[in-house]
Amino acid sequence: MAEPGQAGGERPFDLVLLGATGFAGGLTAEYLARHVPSGCRWALAGRNREKLEGVRDRLAAVDPAWVDLPLLTADVEDAESMQRLAGITRVVLSTVGPYLAHGEPLVAACAEAGTDYCDLTGEPEFVDRMYLAHHARAVETGARLVHACGFDCVPADLGALFTIQQLPEGVPVRMRGLVSADAAPSGGTLHSAVAALTRGPQASAAASRRRAGEQRPVGRRVGSIRRGPHHDAEAGAWLLPLPTLDSHVVRRSAVALERYGPDFRYGHYAAFRRLPAALLGLTGVAALGGAVQVPPLRRLILARLPQGQGPSEERRTRSTFTVRFLAEGGGTTVRTEVSGGDPGYTETAKMLSESALCLAFDDNPPSAGQVTTAVAMGENLVARLRRRGLDFRVTPHASD
Repeated sequence: MAEPGQAGGERPFDLVLLGATGFAGGLTAEYLARHVPSGCRWALAGRNREKLEGVRDRLAAVDPAWVDLPLLTADVEDAESMQRLAGITRVVLSTVGPYLAHGEPLVAACAEAGTDYCDLTGEPEFVDRMYLAHHARAVETGARLVHACGFDCVPADLGALFTIQQLPEGVPVRMRGLVSADAAPSGGTLHSAVAALTRGPQASAAASRRRAGEQRPVGRRVGSIRRGPHHDAEAGAWLLPLPTLDSHVVRRSAVALERYGPDFRYGHYAAFRRLPAALLGLTGVAALGGAVQVPPLRRLILARLPQGQGPSEERRTRSTFTVRFLAEGGGTTVRTEVSGGDPGYTETAKMLSESALCLAFDDNPPSAGQVTTAVAMGENLVARLRRRGLDFRVTPHASD
Protein backbone atom coordinates (compact mmCIF):
# COMPACT_ATOMS: atom_id res chain seq x y z
CA MET A 1 0.00 0.00 0.00
CA ALA A 2 1.30 3.48 -0.83
CA GLU A 3 1.81 6.05 1.90
CA PRO A 4 -1.44 8.04 2.33
CA GLY A 5 -1.50 11.12 0.14
CA GLN A 6 1.98 10.48 -1.28
CA ALA A 7 1.37 8.43 -4.42
CA GLY A 8 2.73 10.04 -7.58
CA GLY A 9 5.50 12.06 -5.95
CA GLU A 10 5.56 15.87 -5.78
CA ARG A 11 2.55 17.64 -7.29
CA PRO A 12 2.00 21.27 -8.30
CA PHE A 13 -0.77 21.87 -5.74
CA ASP A 14 -1.38 21.02 -2.09
CA LEU A 15 -5.13 21.39 -2.50
CA VAL A 16 -7.71 22.28 -5.14
CA LEU A 17 -11.29 23.37 -4.48
CA LEU A 18 -13.76 22.06 -7.08
CA GLY A 19 -17.10 23.88 -7.15
CA ALA A 20 -16.04 27.33 -5.95
CA THR A 21 -18.70 29.04 -8.11
CA GLY A 22 -21.55 27.49 -6.11
CA PHE A 23 -22.98 28.86 -2.86
CA ALA A 24 -21.17 26.57 -0.41
CA GLY A 25 -18.11 26.52 -2.67
CA GLY A 26 -17.84 30.29 -2.65
CA LEU A 27 -17.95 30.41 1.15
CA THR A 28 -15.31 27.68 1.28
CA ALA A 29 -13.08 29.62 -1.11
CA GLU A 30 -13.39 32.73 1.05
CA TYR A 31 -12.51 30.74 4.17
CA LEU A 32 -9.44 29.26 2.51
CA ALA A 33 -8.37 32.70 1.29
CA ARG A 34 -8.30 33.86 4.90
CA HIS A 35 -6.78 30.77 6.51
CA VAL A 36 -4.47 28.77 4.24
CA PRO A 37 -0.96 28.67 5.74
CA SER A 38 1.94 30.55 4.22
CA GLY A 39 3.35 28.65 1.27
CA CYS A 40 0.19 26.61 0.63
CA ARG A 41 -0.17 25.94 -3.10
CA TRP A 42 -3.86 25.94 -3.90
CA ALA A 43 -6.23 26.59 -6.79
CA LEU A 44 -9.87 26.85 -7.78
CA ALA A 45 -11.38 24.46 -10.31
CA GLY A 46 -14.62 24.40 -12.28
CA ARG A 47 -16.04 24.26 -15.77
CA ASN A 48 -16.86 27.98 -16.19
CA ARG A 49 -13.71 30.10 -16.39
CA GLU A 50 -15.60 33.39 -16.27
CA LYS A 51 -17.38 32.46 -13.04
CA LEU A 52 -14.12 31.25 -11.52
CA GLU A 53 -12.57 34.62 -12.33
CA GLY A 54 -15.45 36.28 -10.50
CA VAL A 55 -14.75 34.19 -7.40
CA ARG A 56 -11.05 35.00 -7.63
CA ASP A 57 -11.88 38.72 -7.77
CA ARG A 58 -13.81 38.33 -4.49
CA LEU A 59 -10.84 36.56 -2.92
CA ALA A 60 -8.45 39.27 -4.10
CA ALA A 61 -10.66 41.76 -2.25
CA VAL A 62 -10.11 39.67 0.89
CA ASP A 63 -6.35 39.48 0.30
CA PRO A 64 -4.56 40.97 -2.74
CA ALA A 65 -2.20 37.97 -2.63
CA TRP A 66 -4.89 35.96 -4.45
CA VAL A 67 -5.16 38.20 -7.51
CA ASP A 68 -3.28 35.57 -9.53
CA LEU A 69 -4.64 32.47 -7.79
CA PRO A 70 -4.50 29.60 -10.32
CA LEU A 71 -7.79 28.66 -12.00
CA LEU A 72 -8.23 25.18 -13.48
CA THR A 73 -10.85 24.13 -16.00
CA ALA A 74 -12.45 20.86 -14.91
CA ASP A 75 -15.85 19.29 -15.56
CA VAL A 76 -17.35 16.64 -13.26
CA GLU A 77 -19.10 15.10 -16.27
CA ASP A 78 -15.73 14.44 -17.95
CA ALA A 79 -13.84 11.51 -16.37
CA GLU A 80 -10.58 12.44 -18.10
CA SER A 81 -10.87 15.97 -16.74
CA MET A 82 -11.26 14.57 -13.23
CA GLN A 83 -8.26 12.30 -13.72
CA ARG A 84 -6.11 15.25 -14.74
CA LEU A 85 -7.28 17.22 -11.74
CA ALA A 86 -6.60 14.38 -9.29
CA GLY A 87 -3.11 13.92 -10.71
CA ILE A 88 -1.89 17.46 -9.99
CA THR A 89 -2.90 17.95 -6.36
CA ARG A 90 -2.42 16.22 -3.01
CA VAL A 91 -5.97 16.99 -1.78
CA VAL A 92 -9.25 17.81 -3.54
CA LEU A 93 -12.21 19.48 -1.83
CA SER A 94 -15.50 19.02 -3.69
CA THR A 95 -18.65 21.09 -3.14
CA VAL A 96 -20.32 19.85 -6.36
CA GLY A 97 -23.59 18.16 -5.45
CA PRO A 98 -25.93 16.42 -5.45
CA TYR A 99 -23.06 13.97 -5.21
CA LEU A 100 -25.06 10.97 -6.34
CA ALA A 101 -25.51 12.76 -9.67
CA HIS A 102 -22.10 14.41 -10.00
CA GLY A 103 -19.64 12.94 -7.54
CA GLU A 104 -18.34 9.57 -8.70
CA PRO A 105 -15.90 10.57 -11.49
CA LEU A 106 -13.82 12.62 -9.04
CA VAL A 107 -13.91 9.96 -6.31
CA ALA A 108 -12.81 7.35 -8.84
CA ALA A 109 -10.00 9.59 -10.09
CA CYS A 110 -8.73 10.29 -6.57
CA ALA A 111 -8.83 6.61 -5.63
CA GLU A 112 -6.80 5.76 -8.73
CA ALA A 113 -4.27 8.59 -8.31
CA GLY A 114 -3.70 8.20 -4.57
CA THR A 115 -5.13 11.68 -3.99
CA ASP A 116 -6.85 12.61 -0.75
CA TYR A 117 -10.47 13.69 -1.17
CA CYS A 118 -13.10 15.38 1.01
CA ASP A 119 -16.64 16.59 0.34
CA LEU A 120 -19.87 17.84 1.91
CA THR A 121 -22.21 14.99 1.06
CA GLY A 122 -24.97 13.92 3.39
CA GLU A 123 -26.20 11.25 0.96
CA PRO A 124 -25.93 7.73 2.45
CA GLU A 125 -26.48 6.02 -0.90
CA PHE A 126 -23.61 7.93 -2.51
CA VAL A 127 -21.25 7.07 0.33
CA ASP A 128 -22.20 3.38 0.18
CA ARG A 129 -21.80 3.26 -3.59
CA MET A 130 -18.39 4.93 -3.42
CA TYR A 131 -17.27 2.44 -0.79
CA LEU A 132 -18.34 -0.50 -2.94
CA ALA A 133 -16.75 0.87 -6.11
CA HIS A 134 -13.57 2.61 -4.93
CA HIS A 135 -12.56 1.78 -1.35
CA ALA A 136 -10.39 -1.19 -2.28
CA ARG A 137 -8.47 0.74 -4.93
CA ALA A 138 -7.97 3.68 -2.58
CA VAL A 139 -6.47 1.34 0.01
CA GLU A 140 -4.00 0.16 -2.64
CA THR A 141 -2.97 3.69 -3.69
CA GLY A 142 -3.08 5.28 -0.23
CA ALA A 143 -5.88 7.72 -1.03
CA ARG A 144 -8.01 8.85 1.89
CA LEU A 145 -11.61 9.32 0.75
CA VAL A 146 -13.31 11.33 3.48
CA HIS A 147 -16.97 12.08 2.84
CA ALA A 148 -19.30 14.27 4.92
CA CYS A 149 -16.79 16.89 6.08
CA GLY A 150 -19.41 19.54 6.87
CA PHE A 151 -22.31 19.75 9.32
CA ASP A 152 -22.99 16.31 7.86
CA CYS A 153 -21.21 14.71 9.77
CA VAL A 154 -18.27 16.41 11.54
CA PRO A 155 -20.02 17.52 14.76
CA ALA A 156 -21.51 14.05 15.29
CA ASP A 157 -18.38 12.10 14.36
CA LEU A 158 -15.81 14.21 16.18
CA GLY A 159 -18.22 14.92 19.04
CA ALA A 160 -18.64 11.19 19.60
CA LEU A 161 -14.85 10.77 19.52
CA PHE A 162 -14.41 13.62 22.00
CA THR A 163 -17.05 12.05 24.26
CA ILE A 164 -15.46 8.60 24.14
CA GLN A 165 -12.19 10.13 25.32
CA GLN A 166 -13.94 11.25 28.54
CA LEU A 167 -14.96 7.67 29.39
CA PRO A 168 -12.94 4.73 30.80
CA GLU A 169 -11.26 2.50 28.23
CA GLY A 170 -12.40 -1.03 27.45
CA VAL A 171 -16.02 -0.72 28.65
CA PRO A 172 -19.38 -1.01 26.89
CA VAL A 173 -20.76 2.41 25.89
CA ARG A 174 -24.22 3.72 25.11
CA MET A 175 -24.27 7.18 23.54
CA ARG A 176 -26.89 9.48 22.12
CA GLY A 177 -26.34 12.57 19.97
CA LEU A 178 -29.03 15.26 20.22
CA VAL A 179 -29.10 17.91 17.49
CA SER A 180 -30.55 21.39 17.80
CA ALA A 181 -30.09 23.91 14.98
CA ASP A 182 -31.57 27.17 13.75
CA ALA A 183 -30.61 27.59 10.11
CA ALA A 184 -32.03 28.05 6.63
CA PRO A 185 -31.26 25.63 3.79
CA SER A 186 -29.61 26.34 0.45
CA GLY A 187 -30.72 25.14 -2.97
CA GLY A 188 -27.98 22.51 -3.02
CA THR A 189 -29.07 21.07 0.32
CA LEU A 190 -32.70 20.95 -0.75
CA HIS A 191 -31.91 19.24 -4.06
CA SER A 192 -29.73 16.62 -2.30
CA ALA A 193 -32.44 15.94 0.30
CA VAL A 194 -35.15 15.57 -2.33
CA ALA A 195 -32.98 13.21 -4.37
CA ALA A 196 -32.43 11.03 -1.30
CA LEU A 197 -36.15 10.98 -0.44
CA THR A 198 -37.02 9.64 -3.91
CA ARG A 199 -34.45 6.80 -3.88
CA GLY A 200 -35.44 4.70 -0.89
CA PRO A 201 -35.20 1.28 -2.61
CA GLN A 202 -31.91 2.09 -4.34
CA ALA A 203 -30.40 3.40 -1.09
CA SER A 204 -31.48 0.28 0.80
CA ALA A 205 -29.99 -1.97 -1.86
CA ALA A 206 -26.63 -0.14 -1.75
CA ALA A 207 -26.58 -0.31 2.05
CA SER A 208 -27.31 -4.04 1.97
CA ARG A 209 -24.50 -4.71 -0.50
CA ARG A 210 -22.11 -2.74 1.64
CA ARG A 211 -23.07 -4.61 4.83
CA ALA A 212 -22.57 -7.90 3.04
CA GLY A 213 -19.01 -7.08 2.03
CA GLU A 214 -17.84 -4.79 4.80
CA GLN A 215 -15.41 -6.07 7.39
CA ARG A 216 -16.78 -6.29 10.92
CA PRO A 217 -14.79 -5.70 14.10
CA VAL A 218 -13.26 -8.83 15.62
CA GLY A 219 -14.26 -9.49 19.23
CA ARG A 220 -16.25 -6.26 19.45
CA ARG A 221 -19.80 -5.13 18.71
CA VAL A 222 -21.09 -1.88 17.25
CA GLY A 223 -24.78 -1.15 16.84
CA SER A 224 -27.66 1.31 17.00
CA ILE A 225 -29.95 2.52 19.74
CA ARG A 226 -33.35 2.15 18.12
CA ARG A 227 -36.21 4.11 19.64
CA GLY A 228 -39.01 6.10 18.06
CA PRO A 229 -40.15 9.62 18.94
CA HIS A 230 -40.25 10.08 22.70
CA HIS A 231 -39.70 12.46 25.59
CA ASP A 232 -36.37 12.02 27.34
CA ALA A 233 -36.41 13.33 30.91
CA GLU A 234 -32.64 13.11 31.18
CA ALA A 235 -32.18 15.28 28.09
CA GLY A 236 -35.13 17.51 28.96
CA ALA A 237 -36.35 17.32 25.38
CA TRP A 238 -38.59 15.56 22.88
CA LEU A 239 -36.44 13.39 20.63
CA LEU A 240 -37.12 12.42 17.01
CA PRO A 241 -34.82 9.83 15.35
CA LEU A 242 -32.76 11.40 12.57
CA PRO A 243 -32.35 9.04 9.59
CA THR A 244 -29.29 10.94 8.41
CA LEU A 245 -25.78 9.88 7.47
CA ASP A 246 -24.43 10.96 10.88
CA SER A 247 -25.28 7.78 12.76
CA HIS A 248 -23.71 5.62 10.04
CA VAL A 249 -20.50 7.64 10.19
CA VAL A 250 -20.29 7.48 13.99
CA ARG A 251 -20.72 3.71 13.93
CA ARG A 252 -18.09 3.30 11.19
CA SER A 253 -15.63 5.24 13.33
CA ALA A 254 -16.49 2.93 16.22
CA VAL A 255 -15.87 -0.13 14.06
CA ALA A 256 -12.45 1.16 13.05
CA LEU A 257 -11.25 2.45 16.44
CA GLU A 258 -10.93 0.12 19.44
CA ARG A 259 -11.12 3.11 21.80
CA TYR A 260 -14.91 2.97 21.38
CA GLY A 261 -14.93 -0.17 23.50
CA PRO A 262 -16.12 -3.77 23.23
CA ASP A 263 -19.81 -2.92 22.76
CA PHE A 264 -20.68 0.54 21.41
CA ARG A 265 -24.28 1.65 20.77
CA TYR A 266 -25.29 4.97 19.27
CA GLY A 267 -28.54 6.82 18.59
CA HIS A 268 -28.92 10.13 16.72
CA TYR A 269 -31.89 12.45 17.32
CA ALA A 270 -33.31 15.88 16.66
CA ALA A 271 -34.06 17.51 20.03
CA PHE A 272 -36.99 19.83 20.72
CA ARG A 273 -37.73 21.51 24.04
CA ARG A 274 -41.47 21.67 23.38
CA LEU A 275 -43.89 19.08 22.03
CA PRO A 276 -45.55 21.39 19.45
CA ALA A 277 -42.15 22.07 17.84
CA ALA A 278 -41.42 18.34 17.72
CA LEU A 279 -44.81 17.62 16.12
CA LEU A 280 -44.29 20.40 13.59
CA GLY A 281 -40.88 18.98 12.66
CA LEU A 282 -42.26 15.47 12.30
CA THR A 283 -45.20 16.67 10.21
CA GLY A 284 -42.95 18.77 7.97
CA VAL A 285 -40.60 15.89 7.19
CA ALA A 286 -43.53 13.55 6.49
CA ALA A 287 -45.18 16.12 4.22
CA LEU A 288 -41.97 16.75 2.27
CA GLY A 289 -41.33 13.01 1.93
CA GLY A 290 -44.80 12.47 0.51
CA ALA A 291 -44.80 15.52 -1.76
CA VAL A 292 -41.52 14.72 -3.51
CA GLN A 293 -42.91 11.35 -4.65
CA VAL A 294 -45.27 13.27 -6.96
CA PRO A 295 -43.26 14.65 -9.93
CA PRO A 296 -45.19 17.93 -10.40
CA LEU A 297 -44.96 18.70 -6.68
CA ARG A 298 -41.28 17.74 -6.66
CA ARG A 299 -40.54 20.14 -9.52
CA LEU A 300 -42.46 22.91 -7.76
CA ILE A 301 -40.52 22.39 -4.50
CA LEU A 302 -37.16 22.40 -6.27
CA ALA A 303 -38.04 25.49 -8.28
CA ARG A 304 -38.65 27.47 -5.08
CA LEU A 305 -34.96 27.27 -4.15
CA PRO A 306 -32.67 26.65 -7.14
CA GLN A 307 -29.18 25.24 -6.74
CA GLY A 308 -26.51 27.87 -6.19
CA GLN A 309 -28.70 29.97 -3.88
CA GLY A 310 -28.62 30.09 -0.09
CA PRO A 311 -29.40 32.13 3.01
CA SER A 312 -28.16 35.70 3.31
CA GLU A 313 -25.15 36.68 5.39
CA GLU A 314 -27.51 38.33 7.88
CA ARG A 315 -29.52 35.12 8.24
CA ARG A 316 -26.36 33.04 8.62
CA THR A 317 -25.06 35.39 11.30
CA ARG A 318 -28.17 34.66 13.40
CA SER A 319 -27.94 30.89 12.99
CA THR A 320 -26.44 28.46 15.51
CA PHE A 321 -26.20 24.75 16.21
CA THR A 322 -25.61 22.51 19.20
CA VAL A 323 -25.05 18.75 19.29
CA ARG A 324 -25.26 17.35 22.82
CA PHE A 325 -23.95 13.90 23.70
CA LEU A 326 -25.23 11.76 26.58
CA ALA A 327 -23.03 8.73 27.22
CA GLU A 328 -22.66 6.00 29.82
CA GLY A 329 -19.81 3.52 30.14
CA GLY A 330 -18.10 1.62 32.96
CA GLY A 331 -20.27 3.26 35.61
CA THR A 332 -19.36 6.75 34.36
CA THR A 333 -21.87 9.18 32.89
CA VAL A 334 -20.61 11.95 30.62
CA ARG A 335 -22.31 14.94 29.04
CA THR A 336 -20.55 16.82 26.25
CA GLU A 337 -21.45 19.40 23.64
CA VAL A 338 -20.27 20.60 20.25
CA SER A 339 -21.59 24.00 19.21
CA GLY A 340 -21.00 26.79 16.74
CA GLY A 341 -22.58 29.31 14.40
CA ASP A 342 -24.48 28.80 11.18
CA PRO A 343 -24.24 25.03 10.64
CA GLY A 344 -25.12 24.65 6.98
CA TYR A 345 -22.73 27.16 5.43
CA THR A 346 -20.49 29.32 7.63
CA GLU A 347 -19.39 26.46 9.87
CA THR A 348 -19.60 23.89 7.08
CA ALA A 349 -17.16 25.92 4.96
CA LYS A 350 -14.86 25.99 7.98
CA MET A 351 -15.16 22.25 8.61
CA LEU A 352 -14.50 21.32 4.99
CA SER A 353 -11.56 23.69 4.66
CA GLU A 354 -9.94 22.59 7.90
CA SER A 355 -10.47 18.94 6.92
CA ALA A 356 -8.57 19.53 3.68
CA LEU A 357 -5.80 21.46 5.43
CA CYS A 358 -5.56 18.73 8.06
CA LEU A 359 -5.20 16.07 5.35
CA ALA A 360 -2.59 18.16 3.55
CA PHE A 361 -0.41 19.32 6.41
CA ASP A 362 -0.96 17.44 9.69
CA ASP A 363 0.70 14.30 11.01
CA ASN A 364 -2.43 12.15 11.05
CA PRO A 365 -2.87 8.48 12.01
CA PRO A 366 -2.14 6.06 9.14
CA SER A 367 -5.27 5.32 7.10
CA ALA A 368 -6.39 4.75 3.53
CA GLY A 369 -9.57 3.99 1.62
CA GLN A 370 -12.97 5.39 2.50
CA VAL A 371 -12.50 6.61 6.08
CA THR A 372 -14.32 8.94 8.47
CA THR A 373 -13.04 12.22 9.88
CA ALA A 374 -12.46 10.54 13.25
CA VAL A 375 -10.36 7.81 11.64
CA ALA A 376 -8.46 9.95 9.12
CA MET A 377 -7.79 13.00 11.28
CA GLY A 378 -9.28 12.54 14.75
CA GLU A 379 -7.79 14.76 17.42
CA ASN A 380 -5.88 16.85 14.87
CA LEU A 381 -9.11 18.03 13.29
CA VAL A 382 -10.75 18.60 16.68
CA ALA A 383 -7.81 20.84 17.63
CA ARG A 384 -8.03 22.76 14.37
CA LEU A 385 -11.77 23.40 14.73
CA ARG A 386 -11.42 24.47 18.35
CA ARG A 387 -8.78 27.01 17.34
CA ARG A 388 -11.24 28.35 14.75
CA GLY A 389 -14.09 28.82 17.19
CA LEU A 390 -16.06 25.57 17.37
CA ASP A 391 -16.71 24.61 20.99
CA PHE A 392 -16.04 21.05 22.17
CA ARG A 393 -16.67 20.83 25.90
CA VAL A 394 -17.75 18.64 28.78
CA THR A 395 -20.95 19.96 30.34
CA PRO A 396 -22.18 19.49 33.93
CA HIS A 397 -24.92 17.02 34.80
CA ALA A 398 -28.26 18.40 35.84
CA SER A 399 -27.54 17.25 39.41
CA ASP A 400 -24.08 18.91 39.55
